[in-house]
Amino acid sequence: MLAKIKYALLACMFAGAAAAEPCRDVTHRGDSYTVCTVENAATINLWLKDNDGRVVGEFFSLQEQLAEQGQTLTFAMNGGMYHEDRRAVGLFIANHQQQAPIVTREGPGNFALLPNGVFCVANQEARVIESRTFATDPPACRIATQSGPMLVIDGKLHPKFMPDSTSRKRRNGVGVDKLGRTHFVISNGFVRFHDMATLYRDVLDSPNALFLDGTVSRLYAASEGRVDAGPRMGPIIGQALPSQ
Repeated sequence: MLAKIKYALLACMFAGAAAAEPCRDVTHRGDSYTVCTVENAATINLWLKDNDGRVVGEFFSLQEQLAEQGQTLTFAMNGGMYHEDRRAVGLFIANHQQQAPIVTREGPGNFALLPNGVFCVANQEARVIESRTFATDPPACRIATQSGPMLVIDGKLHPKFMPDSTSRKRRNGVGVDKLGRTHFVISNGFVRFHDMATLYRDVLDSPNALFLDGTVSRLYAASEGRVDAGPRMGPIIGQALPSQ
């Protein structure tokens, strides 16, 4: 299980944000996951750098930045793969501004295990779109992050996923269900791609879902009193609400 660190200095932040309680624990095929669900896509955001151009990198730094803006973080997780200098791998859009272009070529590693995809919020609607489809007719995304592989594509599992795979890692992802709700998922242990994909397809009713990252996956969840420790991150995705 992930270490859950409770800090006294965050107590008041947790108290203010916990009311929304977007996160819950789910068991699927014997594996434990935490699922954070967002009804209103307008409350989802992506962060990489602060107002001074420095990489945010940590949940604490993000909390401080949002507090200055009169907002409170309800939950957050790493929002896609990144280079050593924390730059996003593939398409990255924040506040309607593209900071990195889309990548559609095949290659090594999970990111290029095609089909990969883009999570985009445009016109208050969240969508997961296969990357090459996105590239042919890109919507006007307020935020967007590209990663790979896709977990579920139009209701079908990624063709490379094997139910008896020996590759089990901590993983996180994002999917949008048939009602338009966005489900952010992180495993609380080591899981197969196949099993995480079936969670999205069979339990969360999400016809399209995207893997965000693996070994570095971390979660901040106010309702759970949870702040996962780990290395500095690149993109961070989550939900921020006005402070009360």
